Amino acid sequence: MSRVEEFQELRPLLFAIAYRILGSVAEAEDAVQETWLRYDASPTVPASTKAFLSAVVTRISIDVLRSARSRREQYVGEWFPEPLLDDPYEDPARAAELADSVSMAALLLLERLSPLERAVFVLREVFGFGFGEIASAVGRSEAACRQLATRARRHMDAGRPRFEADRKERDELAARFFDALRKGDLDGLQSLLAADVQMVGDGGGKAPQFARAIRGADKVARLLASSLPWFFRIGGRIELHEVNGQPGAIFRDRHDNVVNTWALDVLDGRIQGIRAVLNPDKLGHVGPVADAWALFREANEARRPGGRTG
Repeated sequence: MSRVEEFQELRPLLFAIAYRILGSVAEAEDAVQETWLRYDASPTVPASTKAFLSAVVTRISIDVLRSARSRREQYVGEWFPEPLLDDPYEDPARAAELADSVSMAALLLLERLSPLERAVFVLREVFGFGFGEIASAVGRSEAACRQLATRARRHMDAGRPRFEADRKERDELAARFFDALRKGDLDGLQSLLAADVQMVGDGGGKAPQFARAIRGADKVARLLASSLPWFFRIGGRIELHEVNGQPGAIFRDRHDNVVNTWALDVLDGRIQGIRAVLNPDKLGHVGPVADAWALFREANEARRPGGRTG
């Protein structure tokens, strides 16, 4: 194969590595493009193209992550990864593990690791690279990489939540939840939420969002049953879609622009968490982005006596 063909064949893997290290679709795509530029300019013919390109995209991603850490520390409100609708890398034998590794919960746990720990964990635990390849990718000895992997695994295992194993049951529960949401069915919503459910939004100070996390089935259900019907009255709609390997949805306005995305944590037949990404800077790859502030004002106007709906 030509270099272009080799690269295109490995592109899904390279993006999958970069996204798990960076938690950003845009930055992962940039890292993959930079990897191609370096590969195309290199006179070296690597013994293993997969190992070579994986090492390059890993090094680039580590550098980007280090520079992004300070920005994330100054972020307004809760920080979530950019929503991933479809993981281009597939391995049927490990589909559940790959989906779990891009869940919002897993990516937030990875945020607690150092850039090196994160890269080593992703390469070893998610994609099964050998320690020799990992050492070459991150510029550390094999012994050091084994220590990094052990430390990262210990942190991840201590905080990793357990999600619903049966995907069919999980998706059916999510469908019932969003149906109850459309109807404003308070009792239906309460019956599907865990007692200690938590709803959190990431607006980055650039979209309407709750001042803090909403906790408890009663509070979350009442909030949703009272506020979401107005979104539908002004032409909004919900498009069910897997988000970061979890059941979720894309919220769109009447012009089909993206308002936000939701990802649901499901366990023991109940929804344990709702994570909403509202920051318009994180939604551009999903589609044209709506003016959330204008929608918020329109919904409030529709609430008033005699208010008009779109």
